[in-house]
Amino acid sequence: MLMDIEFQPITAFPRGTLMALLRDGYAFEPCFERDWLPQWREFDDFFYDHPSIADSCGFMTVLNGKPIGFVTWNPTRMPEVIEVGHNCVATACKGNGYGRRQMREAVRRMKTRGPKKIIVCTNEVCVPAQRTYESAGFRFVEKAEESFCSAYAGQRIHYEIVVENIEKQAASPAS
Repeated sequence: MLMDIEFQPITAFPRGTLMALLRDGYAFEPCFERDWLPQWREFDDFFYDHPSIADSCGFMTVLNGKPIGFVTWNPTRMPEVIEVGHNCVATACKGNGYGRRQMREAVRRMKTRGPKKIIVCTNEVCVPAQRTYESAGFRFVEKAEESFCSAYAGQRIHYEIVVENIEKQAASPAS
């Protein structure tokens, strides 16, 4: 049975929570932590050093009072694009639909900012992430070489949601 989740501000949880969730979420391939831990720490520090950015460009997904995932985004290329940053669900909670619900909520929030497109990319090895993005309305754009971690992560897969098209379709009368 799918339990009820809540979406809460990132700053409602202590510094280190984002990094801990990334470490757990990518534990299926130890090379991710080996190669990305310094960047994850810097990411966590940035959001906790800038609480207004943390709470306007992301949220924590919470189950029974415990953070089980989060998603963040970068709006600095608005109004053209908002880019999904990290999107993560704790290993123990994967496969229950929480990631799909989390991403749908993130897309809903990003659309309220009025971007023309929302973009995201993931790696070939992250098949559940690919399914999550597709279930949230993202469409495949292209595969490209991964310059940093291709030996264990495969190619980079790019997705997008063209917001203008979705908005126009929603406004059109049914045929």
